[in-house]
Amino acid sequence: MKYRCHLYRQTFRFKEPAGTSRGVYLEKKSYIVELTDNAGRRGLGECSPLPGLSCDDLPDYEEILKDCCNLVCVTGRTDFDEMRPYPSMTFGLETAVRHLEAGSFRLFDTAFGRGEAGIPINGLVWMGTYKEMYARMEEKLRAGFRCIKIKIGAIDFDDELRLLAAIRERFAPEEVQLRVDANGAFAPAEAMRKLEALHPFGIHSIEQPIRAVWRDTNAADPWRDMARLCRESPIPIALDEELIGANRIEEKRALLDAIRPQYIVLKPSLHGGIQGVTEWVEEARKRNIGSWITSALESNIGLNAVAHLAARLYGDDITMPQGLGTGALFTENHRVPVELRGDRMWYIG
Repeated sequence: MKYRCHLYRQTFRFKEPAGTSRGVYLEKKSYIVELTDNAGRRGLGECSPLPGLSCDDLPDYEEILKDCCNLVCVTGRTDFDEMRPYPSMTFGLETAVRHLEAGSFRLFDTAFGRGEAGIPINGLVWMGTYKEMYARMEEKLRAGFRCIKIKIGAIDFDDELRLLAAIRERFAPEEVQLRVDANGAFAPAEAMRKLEALHPFGIHSIEQPIRAVWRDTNAADPWRDMARLCRESPIPIALDEELIGANRIEEKRALLDAIRPQYIVLKPSLHGGIQGVTEWVEEARKRNIGSWITSALESNIGLNAVAHLAARLYGDDITMPQGLGTGALFTENHRVPVELRGDRMWYIG
């Protein structure tokens, strides 16, 4: 046996409710994986599915995770086809192996990992009342963020337009980049009207305007509505939920070829871990589709791994803001050598 494994269940509580169009998160449950080897080396990873969203959010999650841990412990490998249906488990185990082999939380040798370069990130504004969202938006702008991502789709649409107008009255698109994330809140029949209403505010992109349906339908053309929007939308469209469940390379290629989005947004815990996200980025590049990486409400253990993966995939001079601003969401967190300075994430190990 190459490794020994211990699992720890842990609940992380949000400082403030994290609202999306799908509901409100008050806490996040994870499994922390600890691998050790005969030399006494230790590696930590985080398996953290999103309830009701992850394709591996299953009733027998812990039993499947134990089987995956045993497979990795016996072989030392994480690249099994049998693990592809379980992206959050794969990501946690990949992270633990990388941590153990690297001997530190610097998972890859990059400028970020050497502390020589920070990664630009977006400031995230969770849903709430208009007053709450406005205050959060102001807080991000005061902190120096020049890319603001606003969750939309849960309050009155006119109020959401007012929020965007408040930014554009003060900052041009060249000064502050605006992203919006609908989390599938728009009905297909109304989506184009809302996209046209958003267009005057110089929106960089909108994530998942309509609900992802391809895994839930037997329709002959499940990607028709999303593909049409990507062709006709005045705002570039970024897919994220749509990618969930496309775990095999053939499925990824088919989805990208059918929909042809302008961007994809990748969360290792949802989209295949380190190996799976690497495949997504490579296939997107072949099709001139842009991408960026975000965390999926992991603790600092998962966040650190996501940041190092972004640095490895996008090089030492990342210009596209990534979605790594979730480390300060929880009342308690693991101590990991990453910190936020202004609108950049730095590794300080």
